[in-house]
Amino acid sequence: MFGVVPKVLWERRFPADEKNRIRLATNCLLVRGAGFAALIESGVGEKWDAKDRDRYGIDDKTTIARGLADLGVRPEDVDALVLSHLHFDHAGGSTRLDAERRAVPAFPNATVYVQAEELAHARAPNERDRGSYRSEDWEPCARAGKVESVTGEVEVRPGVTVVPVRGHNAGMQAIRVESEGNVAFFFADALPTTAHVPIPWIMAYDLYPVELVENKKRLVARAVAERWLCVFGHDPDVPWGTIVEDEDGTRRVEPFRG
Repeated sequence: MFGVVPKVLWERRFPADEKNRIRLATNCLLVRGAGFAALIESGVGEKWDAKDRDRYGIDDKTTIARGLADLGVRPEDVDALVLSHLHFDHAGGSTRLDAERRAVPAFPNATVYVQAEELAHARAPNERDRGSYRSEDWEPCARAGKVESVTGEVEVRPGVTVVPVRGHNAGMQAIRVESEGNVAFFFADALPTTAHVPIPWIMAYDLYPVELVENKKRLVARAVAERWLCVFGHDPDVPWGTIVEDEDGTRRVEPFRG
């Protein structure tokens, strides 16, 4: 998760267990507007066998279905599912297993939005990232005619815009939400946790690290200047907050408690 950053530094923020694993979340965001309910990301989902649950330490205490239910939203109420990319920890909850253990769309009325470049790559990945993709996470949605591939910056619902950010991979998109002059920005894997706010802190998984560094410089500077509400997709303790800059130039996150 921290690339070339020494463990002695990152472990202060994310202590490792006996298997050298750290706690991570797969935070998702529900955006409700006039006549729509858009879900950003779908997490790892619940289609895992016992072996993989143990390998990744998957904890089902919180699930998409229960989280939505707490907000009075049924899966069929979601009409847009916006995925930053198709890695299993972001797209896994897009489908579920039916009574016959077949993968089917988890949100039957939702159009799934993903960059066309990412969809094409996910269907023919290379040896470097093949293990990150599981076709059962999105192909049932595609077969149901629910996947809409987009190219570039596109407003998929009023105030909800996908923004390509090359770096983690070629086809990842961040999501910008605008309302009454305010901006919330879902960084996805461009800024997965609050520990990744320093520009050099990037992941070993990132396929285009130099490009990611340049995109982080640009986006984080805007986030500070415009006081965006920043959403951190993998932070288990601070899912969102505002990035502020101290007098010495150090940047930190003020958690949002609203």
